[in-house]
Amino acid sequence: MTPVQTTKMSNFRWVICALLFLATTVNYMDRQVLSLTWKDFIAPEFHWSDADYGTITGWFSIFYAIANLFAGKFIDWMGTKKGYLIAIFVWSTGAVLHAGCGWAAMTIEGYDSIEALRLVQAGSDAAVAIATVSVWLFLSCRMILALGEAGNFPAAIKVTAEYFPKKDRAFSTSIFNSGASVGALAAPATIPLLARAWGWEMAFIIIGVLGYVWMGLWMWLYEKPHKSHFVNQAELNYIEQDNDIAAVQDRTNVKEEKTIPFWDCFKYKQTWSFIVGKFMTDGVWWFFLFWAPAYFSDQYGYTSDSTMGILLILTLYAIVTILSIGGGYLPTYFVDKKGMNPYLGRMRAMLIFACFPVLGLFAQPLGAISAWWPAILIGLLGAGHQAWSANLFSTIGDMFPKSTIGTITGIGSMAGGIGSFLINKGSGNFFTWADAQGTAFTFFGFDGKPAAYMVVFCICAVAYLIGWCIMKTLVPKYRPIVVED
Repeated sequence: MTPVQTTKMSNFRWVICALLFLATTVNYMDRQVLSLTWKDFIAPEFHWSDADYGTITGWFSIFYAIANLFAGKFIDWMGTKKGYLIAIFVWSTGAVLHAGCGWAAMTIEGYDSIEALRLVQAGSDAAVAIATVSVWLFLSCRMILALGEAGNFPAAIKVTAEYFPKKDRAFSTSIFNSGASVGALAAPATIPLLARAWGWEMAFIIIGVLGYVWMGLWMWLYEKPHKSHFVNQAELNYIEQDNDIAAVQDRTNVKEEKTIPFWDCFKYKQTWSFIVGKFMTDGVWWFFLFWAPAYFSDQYGYTSDSTMGILLILTLYAIVTILSIGGGYLPTYFVDKKGMNPYLGRMRAMLIFACFPVLGLFAQPLGAISAWWPAILIGLLGAGHQAWSANLFSTIGDMFPKSTIGTITGIGSMAGGIGSFLINKGSGNFFTWADAQGTAFTFFGFDGKPAAYMVVFCICAVAYLIGWCIMKTLVPKYRPIVVED
């Protein structure tokens, strides 16, 4: 027997996966602070409407989309260690800066206190001025947040491709991607309580500081597998099983694959398949991430800091978290038990997950019985999205060389950001308009704003099936891209 066969394999790749999970958790908690504080804490101070909040979330999505276009290439160029550090430093700083928006608005508008802002008569010219200034201040901070957060998924997907063979990537991606659900789950349990105890400003500061802690762990633990003293040769062979094992026996002779020039990426149908998958579905997740707390407050009167409001959001994201992790294992089952290639197994799994959002059609009607029904059904919809997303990200590693994974991830995430802008900005304006129309606007038996929610839920329900059909048309079979030296 060879030394490799007699040496017990290390499992350091799962430590790296845990770090990716923590980064994604912090990422989504930073993103959630605003959605959990705007309706009940921030809006009364700055006289925001749904349209104002829709403007902030919508333009955040556009900033995020634009930043993603460059973030992936930046990660490929800078490398995962330095690139990830820079990304999380920028977004954590942007998160903390939100806390100064109240003071800045008060100073610009010439008021002595935040309470003075709150007491301005609603609908007056002064209230409009306060709302306008504060929206621009929050948008500035959201732009910094978006710039940094754009680096999270290109870096994480690239690290996953570095540390896991193809057959394990969807499962490992589903684990770190579940950080989005865990972050969204932890946020309602902590952020409204922090805002109520110490003010919404401290909620931004405390959650933002977590990113700086993560940076210390990353600097200590991360190196590429062939350079890491935590990874033994047996584990390196396992990681590189898709490649020529003999080529990785000498750790000093591991070479990077040749990268694909940025604009050449758009020549491939595989790139456009990923773009379509992200554009059609990312906005659905972001809609529920940004609007679920306001939905339960608007429709059922449960504010984000009330016991019932917290329990509803916790239930929603607990369902997402528990069910979505198993979704990453399904392609491995199809590959190991059914003999499918990774891409075919992944697409089969994604078709199954694309059916979950259809349950969203029943959320609003069953909400007439109890608010628990929307929480449960939106949770199942979200679980389908996260399982879909983990497999969608893994299709990049199936098709593209590792050296280009960050770039493709960034391009697709840009498309997802554009889709999110359209649904969030459009929903904010739509809800404000529908609320003003009252009974003059009806849809499926609902009037006013409830009817508008029903319209958006219907759009979300069918987006995944449409996206899957287009992706399958573009890339019907497993067709990896090989870059010639």
